[in-house]
Amino acid sequence: MFGLGLRLHNAARPARASRRRQAGARVLSIPNLITLARIIAVPVVVWAITSGEMLTAFALFLAAGLSDAVDGFLAKRFHMASELGAYLDPLADKALIVSIYVSLGIAGVLPISLVILVVSRDIMIISGFMLAWLIGKPMPVRPLPVSKANTVAQIVLAALVLAEQGFRFNVAPLATVLSGLVAILTLLSIGFYLAEWLRHMNSFGAAH
Repeated sequence: MFGLGLRLHNAARPARASRRRQAGARVLSIPNLITLARIIAVPVVVWAITSGEMLTAFALFLAAGLSDAVDGFLAKRFHMASELGAYLDPLADKALIVSIYVSLGIAGVLPISLVILVVSRDIMIISGFMLAWLIGKPMPVRPLPVSKANTVAQIVLAALVLAEQGFRFNVAPLATVLSGLVAILTLLSIGFYLAEWLRHMNSFGAAH
């Protein structure tokens, strides 16, 4: 009987080791490593902007955008998607965008009021999700269409301003229009997320 138990235990060890190797492979997959590299690049971009190296910052921003497309393609094409990647990817994107906006605000390139609005929106949304989770009413992470449009507008504005500063050309009128668009979409996004949060909290309470 003890011999049978030992054989079963020894047979289970390779299976457990295989599962550990598979889990490690998912964590250290190429898309996840690319995403981690994008997060690590954030302080370098901040340094470049605050040091006046706008061309370097623009090149890094483009590289980050390309890496985002590449890791998304690899995850889907070669079935490398993972739960860790699902959390890391939006975190990397948000960290990069917020850091760039704050740095451009400090450098006096973007209006401080716009920077405060963009950062405040993210703080409010994250706080809402955390509060819902803490009180036992977790919300599903589901980007709204207006939020996606807002993110695109923020990226275009950041790229335009970095290119303007790096290549020394004037796009002030277009940047002003895009800044207004980002402000409007940010306010709309706050309103829609607040309405969604209140609806979720009320429906969750009614269901329980």
